[in-house]
Amino acid sequence: MDRPVTDASAILYAAAIHGDGAGQVLPAEEAASHARDDDLAWVHLDGRHPDTRSWIERELDYLDPLAIDALLAEETRPRLVEFDRGALLILRGVNLNQDAQPEDMVSIRLWIDAHRIVSVQLRPLKAVRDIQDRLAGGNGPRHSGEFVAMLSARLFERMEPVMTDLHMALDDVEEEVLDGPSASARQTVVTLRRQAIIFRRYFAPQRDVIAQLRTLDFTWLDPQAKRRLQENLDRITRYLEDLDAIRERAQIVKDELANALADRMNRTLYVLSIVAAIFLPLGFLTGLLGINVGGMPGADAAGAFWAVTGLMAAIGLAELALFRWMKWL
Repeated sequence: MDRPVTDASAILYAAAIHGDGAGQVLPAEEAASHARDDDLAWVHLDGRHPDTRSWIERELDYLDPLAIDALLAEETRPRLVEFDRGALLILRGVNLNQDAQPEDMVSIRLWIDAHRIVSVQLRPLKAVRDIQDRLAGGNGPRHSGEFVAMLSARLFERMEPVMTDLHMALDDVEEEVLDGPSASARQTVVTLRRQAIIFRRYFAPQRDVIAQLRTLDFTWLDPQAKRRLQENLDRITRYLEDLDAIRERAQIVKDELANALADRMNRTLYVLSIVAAIFLPLGFLTGLLGINVGGMPGADAAGAFWAVTGLMAAIGLAELALFRWMKWL
């Protein structure tokens, strides 16, 4: 959880960034004044708090109403909107909260300009806590451009273990299919493919956001920040390529599993067909000899049963020999 400045405030965290990598944590009552000053300040808000909108409208009246609506929207997707004084930026990170699914991605909404950073969260995001810890340790961002580069880098770095888990899970199910296919593996493959599709749905627009952000001409986006954004762009592009590969591999594994299960079923049906073919004439004989009418041959003979049993065994062996000669076995 983010460290609250005050229990009753919509502000989860506020800090003045002095340009040396360190951040001075601000009490809630000073956050608004610093957000209006020319010195860089970061205010992190709780989007679900009932006072958040009124605080933004009262203390950050320079924000465009469209930007305020986007910051507080319940549902959103990664995007970038450029304004005269700054940019509205919406990114998403994997959900690493307890008892959560990674593909249920968490959004972070930001307004960034040269002198202020306003971020809004609906759910906790560990990448935000990373930036707070870096500021506390004196190795945080020094200006707005470095902030967005560092935040996007932390978001993408947090995605790395999830991508690794996807690859390892797919490797495991692929090995299982090759060693001994089972119907339970089909659900695993479907789950992995669904996760890859969901991740790609959010990663693709996120790549476009970073690519567009690099082209902005704001003074706070210096060449060093743009180089770091380029590295982040390369990383998210690699993730997208990995997700495409995972989807293709999952489809191949699914097809291989379907073929293996079909072959197993065909072999089972083949054995049953052979057994049915062998017992078909024998069943005819037993049915014929089982009719209760007079004149049945051998009805009074003492060894008739064993003779008929031997005859049926000989017929069965002859059928097996015939099937083998016809290469049905």
